[in-house]
Amino acid sequence: MSRWIVGSDHGGVELRSLVADDLRALGHEVEVIGPAPGAGSVDYPDVAKQVCADVLDNAGSFGVLVCGTGQGMAISANKVPGIRAAVVSDVFSARMARAHNNANVLCLGQRVLGTELARELLKVFVASEFEGGRHARRVGKIEG
Repeated sequence: MSRWIVGSDHGGVELRSLVADDLRALGHEVEVIGPAPGAGSVDYPDVAKQVCADVLDNAGSFGVLVCGTGQGMAISANKVPGIRAAVVSDVFSARMARAHNNANVLCLGQRVLGTELARELLKVFVASEFEGGRHARRVGKIEG
C-alpha cells in the first residue's frame, strides 16, 4: 500500500482523525501532522508546507490536508513545486483530480463537507489512478 501524510490546522482536527483511521483501515501507512484536539490555533500554511515536504521527500507518497474549507490548504500546497493539490466536494472531481491531474494531495473542508461525504471522497481519491497519456502532457505543462 501507499504512505499517506495527513495534516490539518485547528479547523480540521476531527476530520483529520477520521481520514487517518480510514487510511489505516485500508492498509496504508499514515503519518499525522498538526495540532492535538483542543490545542490552540495554528497557521494552515505551515502545516501544508510540512505535509508537502514529506510527500515530496518520500516517492510515491500522498497527502491529505484538512482545514475549515480546504481552500487555504490547497492554495498553500500548490505553491510548493511538485505538488498538485485539489479541493474536492464531489465524487467525480475526486476521481478526476487523480485520473486526469495526477493530484498528489487531497484537500478537504471540515466545515463544508459532511463526514460520510468526506470519507467517500477519500475512498474514491485513494482508489483512482493517473491515466497518463494526453493527461501526462498536460500535467507536464503544470510542472513547467
